Amino acid sequence: MGSVESSSEAGAGRAGFLARIGLRTPEHRAWAMYDWANSAVVLTIVTAIFPLFFVNYSSAGLAEGVALQRYAWASALALLVVAPLAPILGAMADYKGLKKRFLGAFLALGAGGAAGMFFLRQGDWLTAVLLLTVVTVGAQGSFVFYESLLPHIASGNEMDRVSTAGYALGYFGSSILLALQILWIRNPGILGLPTAGDLDPATASFPTRLAFLSVAAWWVVFSVPLFLRVREPAPLLEPDERPRQNPARVALQRLRETFRELRRYREAFLMLIAFLVYNDGISTIIKLSAVYGDDIGLSTGALIVAIFVAQIVGIPFAFLFGGLAGRFGPKRSVLLGLVVYTGISIGAYFLRTEAQFLALAVVLGIVQGGTQALSRSLFASLIPRHKSSEFFGFWSVLEKFAGVVGPALFATVHGLTGESRQAILSVIAFFVIGAILLTRVDVEAGRAAAREADRGLRPVG
Repeated sequence: MGSVESSSEAGAGRAGFLARIGLRTPEHRAWAMYDWANSAVVLTIVTAIFPLFFVNYSSAGLAEGVALQRYAWASALALLVVAPLAPILGAMADYKGLKKRFLGAFLALGAGGAAGMFFLRQGDWLTAVLLLTVVTVGAQGSFVFYESLLPHIASGNEMDRVSTAGYALGYFGSSILLALQILWIRNPGILGLPTAGDLDPATASFPTRLAFLSVAAWWVVFSVPLFLRVREPAPLLEPDERPRQNPARVALQRLRETFRELRRYREAFLMLIAFLVYNDGISTIIKLSAVYGDDIGLSTGALIVAIFVAQIVGIPFAFLFGGLAGRFGPKRSVLLGLVVYTGISIGAYFLRTEAQFLALAVVLGIVQGGTQALSRSLFASLIPRHKSSEFFGFWSVLEKFAGVVGPALFATVHGLTGESRQAILSVIAFFVIGAILLTRVDVEAGRAAAREADRGLRPVG
């Protein structure tokens, strides 16, 4: 009996631990694994490896300024493709019950683009630009429908824990893959490739191109649990809708109604605006931290180490932010994160040494994932479930535009003062204004309005 009881207690303890970190059910775990799968794209292709590959290999023979300009245009093109489509496709997915199908289509598009990067040739910048656009559209498009599933698999405070668990697994998985990629890029001998001599461009670039292929495989394989375990939410019809109407027409009608009824969802709309402002500051800190460190004279090695440190620290603290939200609420927890971001900007102004930069990277890792994850779950709790894809389409649009004004302000202040230190202080304005807007969000009123909007709707069939 003792062994049976101890086994039962161990099982209960494991279940309790998984519940505390937001992974209580198989559906929660399967949903969160998509962050593990997709974050590899963000870290390897958007942030760490592909930008340097594009400048040094795909754009070989071009002036550095031209290469960077074309890379920036590729990123902007992907934004212009996804931004207008996201709300329309989101409304269609809500009406027809196509969230997982649309997610799978964008996943296939993005993974195909990542795999195609393996075949890039030196100097073929145009193909590289097109593939980067395809990958970005696939990744960002899939996130619209992935995030729209959150209010259907979790409710109440549990939503905060599930969202932060997704971010934590994303940090963990992408860090593992990036570490492996750097290992074989720096030591191609472990792949049986030559490491010395006059290597032709195709051979020399093989380990890096293999990293892009590994992203495609990683993305597809670790997305499988979501498709197997997470149920497609049943669509709900508005009183004036019928099951077999034209989906595009219904989608446009729903969007028009949402714009007209924004007062009904005032708290969700205010949360969107607050997120747009303060996430602009967060995105600026993340995007320009390495550039800032380089500008004040820190070594490349120290900057790379700091990126890894922020990723690793983000894993446990993303989970911990879920617990923090359970105790103090997601709004207060996000506000705490914004206070810390303000401190990071002030600390960066006084930054002098690599050790100080590493310390700031640790602090950044503490708040980065938790703040963004709780923003996602707070917004999910303020929207009607039958319009979740539509609303997350709007969320996706604003999330992509966030980070445009911040870098522009940074560059303007830097140009006027000639000082990066002055420019980094300017980012504080986004945290202050965003926090003020967030304090005006009435969470309970927003949740009540969302529940009321879901009452009385007819399930299809």
